[in-house]
Amino acid sequence: MNKLLIVGTVAFDAIETPFGKTDKILGGAATYIGLSAAQFDIESAIVSVVGDDFPQDYLDLLKNRNIDITGTEIVKGGKTFFWSGKYHNDLNSRDTLDTQLNVLADFQPVVPEDFKTPDIVMLGNLHPLVQLSVLEQLKRPKLVVLDTMNFWMDNTWDDLMKVIEKVDVLTINDEEARQLTEEYSLVKAARKIAKMGPKYVVIKKGEHGALLFHNNQIFFAPALPLEEVFDPTGAGDTFAGGFTGYLAHTGDISFKNMKNAVIYGSTLASFCVEKFGTERMQDLKKEEVHERLEDFKSLTQFQIKLT
Repeated sequence: MNKLLIVGTVAFDAIETPFGKTDKILGGAATYIGLSAAQFDIESAIVSVVGDDFPQDYLDLLKNRNIDITGTEIVKGGKTFFWSGKYHNDLNSRDTLDTQLNVLADFQPVVPEDFKTPDIVMLGNLHPLVQLSVLEQLKRPKLVVLDTMNFWMDNTWDDLMKVIEKVDVLTINDEEARQLTEEYSLVKAARKIAKMGPKYVVIKKGEHGALLFHNNQIFFAPALPLEEVFDPTGAGDTFAGGFTGYLAHTGDISFKNMKNAVIYGSTLASFCVEKFGTERMQDLKKEEVHERLEDFKSLTQFQIKLT
């Protein structure tokens, strides 16, 4: 069975959207990635850190999804990373109300022995030096996928460039791709990113789908039109979990198979946004995923006669 190593935050979130608000609930990039990847028959592990205020029920939830959490440190007397945000009416923009790094401020990841030779590594959004420290603990995986954001571009540019040049796939949203490359055209942006090191570039466009680039090849997957979207938090991480989980499950990291991985990632992300936080992903059944994949297939297939 192939192995997926996930590195990122396990956290508390407090979310407000036009449809309601929550108190502290389960969140964090690694949580979303792990719950999404749990849809596949693979071995996965999360490397992260939480405080002893983190409920055992949440840890059990991850373990019950066959996610190894021996690499998730519990700091006695520490408080778990916390983020609070409020979404605008269009759900595409948000304001961060509060960020408390807490135990994440001194996070020094330690990869479990059983996962030092993973098939695929998913480096969730963290300080680039933390991401680099993980890669230094590993024998070369088949595929390393990196997620990052504009904060690291603004504050840790040199360190970010060091880690980007060591990865195979960069996942990034359209706004961040433009900031990273100073190119408005996403095609030109992807080409510039490829020169930085990654062989593949995934540019996420939220409700407008995702683009996959490799050499001169481009693949586009739309997002599924949904009747209701309650909370977009974690959708990008859920996409990443579906993308890497599928690749780990199939063991095929070709561009052709990455197209399928993008479709799986988009499909799983469509479930994530239907409820607040990780709630929808916690009880998601494979049958539901397969049914929605058929919907995706119907949405994108067509026959046309050339005139």
